[in-house]
Amino acid sequence: MVSVKTDDEVKKIEKASRVVAIVLDNLATNIKPGMSTEDINIIAEEMLVKYKAKPAFKGYRGYPASICVSINDEIVHGIPSPDRIIKEGDIVSLDFGAQIDGFFGDAAITIPVGNVSELAHRLLKTTKESLFLGIKEAKVGNRLYDISSAIQEHVEKNGFSVVRDFVGHGIGRALHEEPQIPNYGQRGKGIKLEKGMVFAIEPMVNAGDYKIKIDADGWTARTLDGSLSAHFEHTIVVDYEQGVVLSKVD
Repeated sequence: MVSVKTDDEVKKIEKASRVVAIVLDNLATNIKPGMSTEDINIIAEEMLVKYKAKPAFKGYRGYPASICVSINDEIVHGIPSPDRIIKEGDIVSLDFGAQIDGFFGDAAITIPVGNVSELAHRLLKTTKESLFLGIKEAKVGNRLYDISSAIQEHVEKNGFSVVRDFVGHGIGRALHEEPQIPNYGQRGKGIKLEKGMVFAIEPMVNAGDYKIKIDADGWTARTLDGSLSAHFEHTIVVDYEQGVVLSKVD
């Protein structure tokens, strides 16, 4: 069942989501070649302490870190490691969540490190645009898959593919709540959206085919064909004109 949050609950989700946004904004500014992915995890954990928040991911279904760091052909769930070094020209996806007072926030960004390829630039631009086109559809009276369809249409129009094995989700007192929100689908399908529903919308977009494989660590998902992948996500609340982003700095 999809829950409708009260104004007070939305404010609490927004508080956690704002911390997520602040951490991701800091990391986007400071990531540089030569850093390890574990360095990123350490910074994220230090900032959680500063803002009196708990990591949403650490220990979740056994995940060992506080942030997912996925590079180039890795789609999501990359485990930070002191041996994984970021290089000039990489694109680095950061997926991060926080919990404050029993409520969760979740967001993701993909960062270009130094000079990246024209393909990488187009992939990042298209993925981010698709997220905001999905958010635009998260309004009262629309159907859930209006969000999904808007994302898919924009991605495929630009020659890329949406990952089908992972989805967006409801969020609130739990990190993952109903409904599941695919990044593909047919307009007019799914539940009718109501004011106060809170979703984490998160297109994951591949430069090549949408098929994936999972590494031996049981977590890291990467493109089957070795193509680049990008990931952007916001926690939003359904409203009358469009979805309102909660995972923002200001």
